[in-house]
Amino acid sequence: MPKTSKANEPAKEPLAARPGYLLRRLNQIHGSLFFEECKNFNITPVQYGMLTALSASPGLDQTALGHELGLDRTNTADVLRRLEERGLVTRHQSETDRRVKHAFNTAEGEKLTSTMYPAMQVAQERLLAPLNLQDKKKFMQLLHILIEGNNEHGRASMRAL
Repeated sequence: MPKTSKANEPAKEPLAARPGYLLRRLNQIHGSLFFEECKNFNITPVQYGMLTALSASPGLDQTALGHELGLDRTNTADVLRRLEERGLVTRHQSETDRRVKHAFNTAEGEKLTSTMYPAMQVAQERLLAPLNLQDKKKFMQLLHILIEGNNEHGRASMRAL
């Protein structure tokens, strides 16, 4: 059987040449850095994102909160339930629509969000540390372009950045 080159076999393309693989790997690295810096808080990146969104916009309903984070309804409800069980979030039924519940950080949730911020920020800084300031800005711009240009392809749409 004749030898074929990898160039003729796209399926054998190196993983490092695939943007999706690199993004997944970068997400793994971010998760590791986040958990290293924030281990004392016992909060996941998604939970911290939800607490941050509710801190910035108290009273969001589950649908709006999901759009803020790019989460589907089921995952949004699950994260809210876990935060509520920990006493970090509370939900109140809407006065105008009994099917809707509005979420709020509790005082403990607000305190945790603020107290945890420096550790979360260190994780973000460590993630971007290999880049110079100009490259950090460009990287963030490119991430926004990629997300906005592909937002409708996610499991749940996210509010425009």
